[in-house]
Amino acid sequence: MEIIYQIIDTLLPIEALQFTFMKNAFLAILLLTPLLGLLGTMAVNQQMAFFSDALGHSALTGIGLGIVLGVSSDLAAMLVFGIVWAILICRIKQTGAASTDTVISVFSSTSIAAGLLILSKGGGFAKYSTLLVGDVLAVTPNDLTYLLIALICGTALWALMYNQLLLSGINGSLARSRGIRVQAVECLFVVLVAVAVMLAIRWVGVMLINALLILPAAAGRNIARSSRQHAVWSVAIAMVCGVAGLLSAYAWDTSAGAAIVLYAAAAYFISLGARQFVR
Repeated sequence: MEIIYQIIDTLLPIEALQFTFMKNAFLAILLLTPLLGLLGTMAVNQQMAFFSDALGHSALTGIGLGIVLGVSSDLAAMLVFGIVWAILICRIKQTGAASTDTVISVFSSTSIAAGLLILSKGGGFAKYSTLLVGDVLAVTPNDLTYLLIALICGTALWALMYNQLLLSGINGSLARSRGIRVQAVECLFVVLVAVAVMLAIRWVGVMLINALLILPAAAGRNIARSSRQHAVWSVAIAMVCGVAGLLSAYAWDTSAGAAIVLYAAAAYFISLGARQFVR
């Protein structure tokens, strides 16, 4: 890590990045935002904008159940529960028993209520309140390793399943006629989103994770002329907003997650005005 820190000091000799915790946060942003930007494009195309919100809420339940069952790692508890929750949402959605937004809303409400019920027992929720807003400055070198693995594996899976997901989202019947297992592809995608969300939740927060996943993708869609451009714009916007938000949070002494999301929201509104000039 020392070599990477030295490279940052050489290329970016600014006050905010002179501290180790800021370097770690900066690296986390560079590893996290591209993955969220890529996955966000598919969440927007699949009309599952609030899916990550439901998964974010499920993090509280995952931690609560982990405590009850004696699981020592909060991250492991969140990952396991988040993946199971994501598959359940996906399977119920595929049955057609209710609309997508209804299914997601039901699971979102259930998970946050269950999580609060468990974690607030005996007044103990205060130590978990940081999960609501996140704390990117708490990133450790070990966390960076997990994020790097997630970025590599997530990007590879996204590339492999991109065409199948895109066609499934546009026309499910056509996708099936081409031999695509639509339900399996969709379930694999939601599992991938679940892993990304659970890895990011501690630093972005339950209240903001959905916005960080969706806003860059929505902004990129406004100004992209093709699906490839959509992915490129989404990743670029996510990374720029991530770095700008981190540095601004340092200067303003405020929440990094909130600053990042506000930059992403600004990018979205700017893209609305710019779309008429690029299309």
